[in-house]
Amino acid sequence: MLRLLLGSGGFSTEALRQSWQALFNTFLGDITSCVFIPFAVADHDASTAKMIQYGFNAGRNLIGIQHAEDPVACIENAQAIFVGGGNTFRLLFECQERGLIEAIQKRIHEGIPYIGISAGTNLACPTIMNTNDMPIVYPDSFDALGLIPFQINPHFVSGPLFKQTTLGYEQHGGETREDRIREFHEMNLLPVLGLYEGVSLRIEGASATLYGALGARLFTQNESPKDIPPQSDVSWLLAEDA
Repeated sequence: MLRLLLGSGGFSTEALRQSWQALFNTFLGDITSCVFIPFAVADHDASTAKMIQYGFNAGRNLIGIQHAEDPVACIENAQAIFVGGGNTFRLLFECQERGLIEAIQKRIHEGIPYIGISAGTNLACPTIMNTNDMPIVYPDSFDALGLIPFQINPHFVSGPLFKQTTLGYEQHGGETREDRIREFHEMNLLPVLGLYEGVSLRIEGASATLYGALGARLFTQNESPKDIPPQSDVSWLLAEDA
């Protein structure tokens, strides 16, 4: 049975951090340690320390995989896997370079929990094509872990952005997130779930539930976007033809 906790990120307030800690704690239950993968950022130790500082490990032992002599063996012996945020292209590249993609897939399909935040959530998707990041490095392919049959866009924001000027605020002229996802669907079929800041998706086998105050927005090729309320049961997304 697949067990996934996929967070959008954006835990910028103490209330949001406490919400994540509680969800993390409930999700892992009796598990006492997680292998943490910080490869989405350049400073691996700082990323690991930040997770502990914010309490995102919910009191569990966080084992930074960067110190493992054999990263694949580290994954093979993990009780749970936690993948942090940063640049998704770098994360996928580094995991590919270390031969971790197949090892992670095998362990997750054996039933150990997978936790992702932001880039770590992108890594759980079929591809990383709905990341918000710049391609600072070239992975071998965009294919990711494929733990779910749809894409996720973390840190989703709806509508235009506004910039501050000397005269107040004016609308930014660049593409909206909706524009970019529409462009994705001009070339690709998979649905995209836009997760607002602070929202998480918990998957337990055939069950999927949204957690957080803002919910999500689902984008499907050739259909109008669908707003999904907070705390919704979205198990139907796990069907291949959702």
